[in-house]
Amino acid sequence: MELLQKNILDLVRIFRRECRKRSEYERTTLYGANDMLLGLQLCMAEVNKKDFGDFTVSLSDLMETWKYLLHEKLHLISEDESMPEKYTDIKHCYDTLLNKSNALDLIDVYFKCVKKSPEFETGKLISKEQLLEFILGPPVCLDDDPLPPVIPSTPSRAKVHMKSKLLLVAKRLVCGYVNLLVNTKNDLVLAHILNVPERGLGRDAFTDLKHSAQSKQTSLFLAATSFIRALELGGKGYAPLDSDPLRKHIKGLCDFVRFTDKLEEILGEIPDPCVAGNRILSAIKMRLLKGRSSGDLFSVAVEEVVQELDVRIKNIINAQRKDAHPKSYAINHCTAYCGRETVKTFLNLLDEEATSLPSRNKADLLYGDDSALVYGVDHILTLFRSPEQSSDSSPKSLRHRVQKRISEGKAKVKQTLIRSQFACTYREDMVPVQSTTVVDFDEHHHPTEILDPSVRQPILGTYFGNVQQKGNANKGSGGESSMPETKCLKRKQVELNTDNAICGNENEPPQKKVIAGSKTAKRPQNKLDSRPASGKSSKATAKNKLIAGQAKLTNFFRV
Repeated sequence: MELLQKNILDLVRIFRRECRKRSEYERTTLYGANDMLLGLQLCMAEVNKKDFGDFTVSLSDLMETWKYLLHEKLHLISEDESMPEKYTDIKHCYDTLLNKSNALDLIDVYFKCVKKSPEFETGKLISKEQLLEFILGPPVCLDDDPLPPVIPSTPSRAKVHMKSKLLLVAKRLVCGYVNLLVNTKNDLVLAHILNVPERGLGRDAFTDLKHSAQSKQTSLFLAATSFIRALELGGKGYAPLDSDPLRKHIKGLCDFVRFTDKLEEILGEIPDPCVAGNRILSAIKMRLLKGRSSGDLFSVAVEEVVQELDVRIKNIINAQRKDAHPKSYAINHCTAYCGRETVKTFLNLLDEEATSLPSRNKADLLYGDDSALVYGVDHILTLFRSPEQSSDSSPKSLRHRVQKRISEGKAKVKQTLIRSQFACTYREDMVPVQSTTVVDFDEHHHPTEILDPSVRQPILGTYFGNVQQKGNANKGSGGESSMPETKCLKRKQVELNTDNAICGNENEPPQKKVIAGSKTAKRPQNKLDSRPASGKSSKATAKNKLIAGQAKLTNFFRV
């Protein structure tokens, strides 16, 4: 199997060398055996959702369609082999996914090399059957083979097993950031690394981002970056709408876009691919290990993966320098973008990962592993499945609907008010006045009676808070004694009008009816005050009286 893996890697290198002059393949990445299976799983789930409304796929149906797809693409279908259900739609969806992601699978690379080099047709380097054997992977266990001996599980053995799984998860994450740096159209890679480390971009955020990308017909990465760029640089006229669902995830998307900008800045500023690769891997490591202890298993796995990839990058660069041939054309370093050699190095590194042996445990690969879920790595099918949206049209229990209808039909019970000393602020205490007597003053400062038919206006001659307006009191007294009272009455009348303008008619105090022409209205108020109050009327009058300055406090503490 290792020899077969080496031959497939040579096949990929021939593809890179032959297609180097074609610009459309300059940043094209490859789907290995695991990525091919994950992409097929998404396509089958999408077809099932359109036909049956459920974004799921069973493992048995997936493996059956997987084998038929490989045989059909390699032209190795036998006569007795039947086509799976909805295979045409699944195949079309699979080809669309590869085209949108700017990626090729290993079978496409094989047939492109066949067109360029006729020696592949004779099977000198690798044949179709060998490629099929490599993609399917070694069989797990056959019925004729004896079962492996049962090894008891110990804490040390479980720790080693856990570490091996974490190494695979860490390598997938680090290589995912490198892959996204080379090919920003790969949505399958972005789904792995969008919320690792934790950015608050879970299933809901990924669904909103996916819908935004579908509406704009772009990749997920371009939808995220365009949204953040519009917020930062768009201005008032070009900023996203307030109703945009991505506004709920601004913080996480900003963190993700700024980190990718930092990686691209390193890629563009450092021309040496060895130094640039080292710094990019170090930045990814620091971002993944932020907030974690050094003794954590995941931290140890990330450090080991970064060291391994750094050594492999140096080996790739040394091999490229040894095999370098003199170029027949000159390079204009003024127009050539910086980081081109680093991108080529990363492509060779990703090609080695794509030609690695496929996973033996297909269930963990397709439906997630507990060790990966602990560190925030969700499996692809869960991320791409849109969460159920709660709506009023969704069927609910009959009891719930009946109780909701009864509660809507009931009249709202009015809350009882808490009475306090500021009684004039409550609307229920208001007494409508049909006709009132308003006392005005002429130019000689003598009070005059005016019959005012208006309702709910604070008038003189009635009790309002702690102010008791005096009509004809001290009418026969001298000017010296009446002038201070007249000035005081005018000042209090202005205060009452101001309070009425602020409070409005809703918070007016209870008013006492004063009948026009009655003797009580013309009687001096000092005589009324001098009369002893008896019974309930005297208690009500004392209750309604307020202390000095309490009218303004009532307005200030108005409920």
